[in-house]
Formats: sequence, structure tokens, C-alpha cells
Amino acid sequence: MLAHWVRRILQATVYDVAIESPLDKAPRLSSRFNNNILLKREDLQPVFSFKLRGAYNRISQLSAAERARGVITASAGNHAQGVAYSGQKLGIDTLIVMPQTTPEIKVSAVKRLGGTVALHGDNFDAAYRYALLRAEQENRVYIPPFDDELVIAGQGTIAMELVRQCRDLDYVFVAVGGGGLIAGVAAFLGEVAPHVKVIAVESDESACLKLAYETGERSVLPQVGLFADGVAVAQIGELPFEVVQLPKSDGSGPIVEPEVVTCSTDEICAAVKDVFEENRSIVEPAGALAVAGMKKFIEQTGITNKNMAAIVCGANMNFDRLRYISERTELGEGREAIYAVNIPERTGAFLEFCRALQGRAITEFNYRYNGNALAQVFVGISLKSGAVERKEIHDLLTNKQYIVDDLSDDEIAKLHIRHLIGGHAGLSDERLFRYEFPERPSALLSFLEKLGQDFNISLFHYRNHGAANGSVLVGLQTGDFSEEQLIQRLDAIGYPYSDITDNVGYRLFLK
Repeated sequence: MLAHWVRRILQATVYDVAIESPLDKAPRLSSRFNNNILLKREDLQPVFSFKLRGAYNRISQLSAAERARGVITASAGNHAQGVAYSGQKLGIDTLIVMPQTTPEIKVSAVKRLGGTVALHGDNFDAAYRYALLRAEQENRVYIPPFDDELVIAGQGTIAMELVRQCRDLDYVFVAVGGGGLIAGVAAFLGEVAPHVKVIAVESDESACLKLAYETGERSVLPQVGLFADGVAVAQIGELPFEVVQLPKSDGSGPIVEPEVVTCSTDEICAAVKDVFEENRSIVEPAGALAVAGMKKFIEQTGITNKNMAAIVCGANMNFDRLRYISERTELGEGREAIYAVNIPERTGAFLEFCRALQGRAITEFNYRYNGNALAQVFVGISLKSGAVERKEIHDLLTNKQYIVDDLSDDEIAKLHIRHLIGGHAGLSDERLFRYEFPERPSALLSFLEKLGQDFNISLFHYRNHGAANGSVLVGLQTGDFSEEQLIQRLDAIGYPYSDITDNVGYRLFLK
């Protein structure tokens, strides 16, 4: 079976448009993690992503009759640009369906490459269904982003290059969305270089392969986070899932190691900075995901003196997102911790607190007078030794009789509460919810109209970070309404949400 995939990969036509991307040394990461770390620079492709390989291999092998019909796909990013570029190269009409929430930078990029753009729906699923409908209505050929043999084979050419570029490779780390990239890479290596371990890396907000391994089937994630939008897929592809479970040619196990490494938003942000510091390139979150997973794998296993390659798979970064990534990087690198701490409400208490930290630098301090005996402060502290020092600080303050809550892993605290600190509302009937809003002008209006005028909005916080969806924190006073009536109204709005009324940061600083 693997021999079939190797033949397909060897026959792929990707080099009509793609470059053989360099395998660059990463001296800073290598020194820091005591391994020989290499970066496979797919961010240097003509469309700044590996997706061109699979898209072109699929489209270039269409028959003359199929080419005359034109092609269509659904994508919010890199696959869209790969299809548009391929169509332009081959003189084929391309129609790209993109969600209405797609950032203008990506829409413009597709148009510049000669693709016709149709905006439809607030998410990929809506765009996908519409694309299939248009394909049937207009007799166009649909080009899948990952669940296709020729697309997988095109992505697999990366492994062919890796074997030539580093003959004694030990590990390859691959970001996983729908699974086309890892299926192609692992299929080639599993047959030609079975000694190489292929490690799957996923965002912990879209770990569909991990879920499939755990359940033994292609289960669907109930919700997908969109920070690493290039891998924001709720269900692993059918064909990729079959491929990654195939045995290696030497019988030593499956072609992809069964333990998936999952990474947080903060860890991905730190990896974006790592890539920048190595080669001054700014990659998108999904593009840095393999680097984040490699770092985490090394820390968890303690492995040293190995040759490791991470596929830097894309660089279609929205510039507006950089401020958010920069803000989160310190936490992702373990260089900052954030805490909620009770200190006495009296003169000199802040000085005493600083002294208690024994010379550690405070990076952030949020406080507002409330007239009580104890003041609740939100504090950031610079770290030198990561998680170990984080715990040391917590224990140090606790031993000095401070009441401390570590909020460093609390997404709500990092994303919203640190910007809202200013006093407690004291509303007994307030409930707190986190919503994901599509980034379009009518989204808030639609939310308010569907919510109606029965619930008073007691808190609202929103920040635009350049992603397709924005995170919104909203407090509602429920009044005389029952739990069932509240949930019915919230469900009817149609946006993903979660009840976070029990969040510790909210309880300590805002409730």
C-alpha cells in the first residue's frame, strides 16, 4: 500500500509551480533544546504555503474536458490561493467560495491570483456546502483541500525533499488540520525511511486527529477554536485518517506515531516568535504549530542529540494579529506568569508585596480601590525558569499569608479580564458567557436583535485581533427568567458560546 503512495508522490507534478523549499538550520533553537533542529521552509512557496503542491498536482491532472468546465473550492486561506494560482498557471477558470468573515487580505490575495471570489456564510462549513451546490449547478470540478489522493500525493513531495536534504533525520513534526499534509509526508517516509518518526501536532482547540485516535473513528469536535485558522478543522479527513494508520515498511509500527502533541495558543505564539528570531520571517499560527509541538515534545521526553525537522507550513499572516501574538508570547515561552492576589488595603502594602517577590520583576499590576480590608490585584511577574518558578512564586506568596490564584492558564483572564479590571458590579442575577462572533459589520446587531430586550447586558468586552472570529465576553442579568428560557434564547442566536459564570478571574475581579 505504501509503495502505491510513493509512486503517486514521485509522479506528482508540483515542480511546475512549487520550489524545493530549503531545510534551514535553526541554531538558536538547537542550542536551547540540545538537538539539531531544522526548519522546512514551506512559507517560501509562491503562495507562502505548502498548499500549492497538492492543489496544483490535483488540477494539473484534470482531463481537457474537466479543465474546460472550470474548478471550484471552498477555503478561507492557503488552499484558496493554491487553487487560484494553479488555475492562473494552467488557464483554468477558478471559483473560490470563502466565508464572509474572511479577512480582506486573503480575499485580495485570491483575486490577485486570478480567482473569482464568492463570499458566503460565516464559517467554512457554510462555504463548503455552498461550493458543492455551485459545483453541481455550474458543472464545475470541486478541488478538495485535503481529502483527495492527488492532493495528498502533492503534499508528500515535501518528504521526498527531506530525505535528500537530511539523510540521517530522526524526527519530523507536522501540523495537522484535515490531515492531507501528514498523510503524504508519513506515507513516503514510512516506506522509504521508516526509521524516521513522524509526530503529529495539533492546536488544542482543533485536535481532531487526537480525538479520532481516542475514539477509534472520525469523530467530530463539538467546537473548534479559530486562532490557528489554517488547521481549524472539526473532523479529520477520511482518506488521511486511513493513511496515517498504515504500518511502516519495516513493520515497526504505524507511519505516524499514535501520540499527538497538542499546543495552546500561548505556545503557538511563542513558536511564531521563535521562527522570527531564527530567520526574520513572520509565519501564521498554523505555520508555527509544528515548531511549537517540537519544543513541547522535547521538554516532555527530555530527548537530546537528535536530528529534528519541523515543517513551517505557511506564512499568510494577517498583520493585525501581531499585537495579539506579541502579547501572548511571554506566557507561551514561560517568561511571564499572571496571578490574582489579595493584599491588605493600606498604605505600604504594594511595597511589601514587591519585597515579598524577592527581586522578581513585575510586568503588570492592575488594581482599583474598593473600600474593603483586602484589595484584589491582578499581577504579571517575569519568569526566568518557566513552570518551576511559577510554582515557586505561588508557594512563596502563600507562605507569606497572601491568598493567591494562578491565572496563567486561564484563557478568559488573559483574553478579557486583564483589560476589564475596575470593580465588582455586585449583581446577584448576572451570568457570564463567552461568545465567538464572526468578524463582519452586522454581527453585533444580529446578536442584539436575536437576544431581544428582555435581558440587560451588564458587561461587554470585545477585541479585534484580525482573525475571522472575535471573542466576546458578555454579562446578562437574567431577572425572572428560568434557566430553560435563558438557554433557549442564547441557542437561538446561532453563535457558539459557553457559560463561564464560575470562572475564577470573573469571580475575583468583576462579579
